[in-house]
Amino acid sequence: MNEIIKFIEKTPKAELHLHIEGTLEPELMFKLAKRNNIKIPFKNINDVKSAYNFSNLESFLNIFYQGSNVLIKEEDFFDLTWAYTLKCKKDNVVHTEIFFDPQTHVNRGIHFEVIINGIYKALVKANKEFGLTSKIIMCFLRHLDEKSAFGILDQALVHKDKIIAVGLDSSELNNPPRKFERVFKKAIQNNFLTVAHAGEEGPPEYIWEALNLLKVKRIDHGVQCLQDKKLVKKLLDDQIPLTVCPLSNIKLCVFKKLQDHNLKKLLNNGLMVMVNSDDPAYFGGYINKNLIECQAALDLSKEDIKKLIINSFKSSFLTEREKKVWIEKI
Repeated sequence: MNEIIKFIEKTPKAELHLHIEGTLEPELMFKLAKRNNIKIPFKNINDVKSAYNFSNLESFLNIFYQGSNVLIKEEDFFDLTWAYTLKCKKDNVVHTEIFFDPQTHVNRGIHFEVIINGIYKALVKANKEFGLTSKIIMCFLRHLDEKSAFGILDQALVHKDKIIAVGLDSSELNNPPRKFERVFKKAIQNNFLTVAHAGEEGPPEYIWEALNLLKVKRIDHGVQCLQDKKLVKKLLDDQIPLTVCPLSNIKLCVFKKLQDHNLKKLLNNGLMVMVNSDDPAYFGGYINKNLIECQAALDLSKEDIKKLIINSFKSSFLTEREKKVWIEKI
């Protein structure tokens, strides 16, 4: 094992772009389907894995929503989240900020409390047992309408003590950030921080909208920013974080192969970029695998890796003091 791989594995990391529903491994999917007597369109685990050949974001989301159907009870959301925290422990992720998509579940008749309580209790247990710190970010599904987003925001207000921020995810193309400007304004008025997926498949204009209209603190993905020099300057000057997910980008055909990924260009431009796993059960790798494969494909130096990891803490919603403690250990 070379020195850089050892460095990646032993160094404490923060993960800022992780969809908890996207950590549903095939084995757990079958276990929950059996427990809840839910029919899924797969005969066995290999059947599931063979379905994970995606042509774009939309083709992935179709499978993603099918998988989420097995999540019914609080214990299901607990088991899902707990399994992810064990992956964090294995990969030396010491802080994570996870997304969840309540509309996916509420629209199936699952109560908001069931979802948030299951996720939250698992994170509390992980903190007690091995010190993992965490934040929860609620995402609005951008393929649904503004009314639906307002409805889920109202439900989230009761759980403000558990949710630090709101985000925007799902099908990006033809669902620009401006569609949710009023929703984000209300979220900000209620003291939620804001982030948004933009510039994954969508144009740089979507990143501008997320910054100017949604007033986001971070851009999730953002890899299309290099098409717009003014945008790059804005991102650089304001050090706006880009939570990049390399293996996800390959799996969803944003780039043909990892060697084509623009991560190193983003880094070399001085942008506040870091590596995350997105939906690792579907995209073939948690955070260490993302870093290790990027290092090999893009010839990243140890200093590059160190910078990416430091950026993950700098861009987190931890306090400045908490950030400093971890950065000094890298």
